[in-house]
Amino acid sequence: MYERWVLPYLLDLACGIKPVRRQRAKVVPQARGRVLEIGIGTGLNLHHYDADRIHSLHGLDPGEAMHRLARKRMRAAGLEAELVPLSAESIPMADHSFDTVVCTYTLCTIPDAAGALSEMRRVLKPDGRLLFCEHGEAPDSGVARWQTRLNRVWKPIAGGCHLDRKIPDLLSDAGFQVESLEQMYLPGPRVLTYNYWGSAKPG
Repeated sequence: MYERWVLPYLLDLACGIKPVRRQRAKVVPQARGRVLEIGIGTGLNLHHYDADRIHSLHGLDPGEAMHRLARKRMRAAGLEAELVPLSAESIPMADHSFDTVVCTYTLCTIPDAAGALSEMRRVLKPDGRLLFCEHGEAPDSGVARWQTRLNRVWKPIAGGCHLDRKIPDLLSDAGFQVESLEQMYLPGPRVLTYNYWGSAKPG
């Protein structure tokens, strides 16, 4: 009951607050060509896409309870997207088949984030780009220690979200070459709000 009827709306609310919307607006409009969005969820990115730059859009997300809201937002944004109800550890797409992969506030919840990033790299064209915006481990040791302590109680209520994933390390370990990387705390509790965003190319 919680995961089907409550969690999707809590995540939609938390991931739709103004500072997070501003972060999405920094990366999503750069998407072009054939686009795969990892963790499309309730479709909070949809109105940020530049439809003139996109040839097709696929949205991957195992949370089928969120797809109804995503379809509603598709209609509002005037976009068509194929929704695929699967997790990113095994993407059912051909090698080198996408110009852009978009991943926002998703790596925190994927059980095997390293495996998912390897799959994203596989489906990107050699000249394709990964556009990312994620929260993760804070640079301040005191904050990072609290992130680790809170993980055990946080994950069950937040859909499996990890507070302390090391986003730059995950990208480089998966074979991505980071083109641009920015980072800062957003307004709010520091254990929740350290953000990384930018773009990367397959190595």
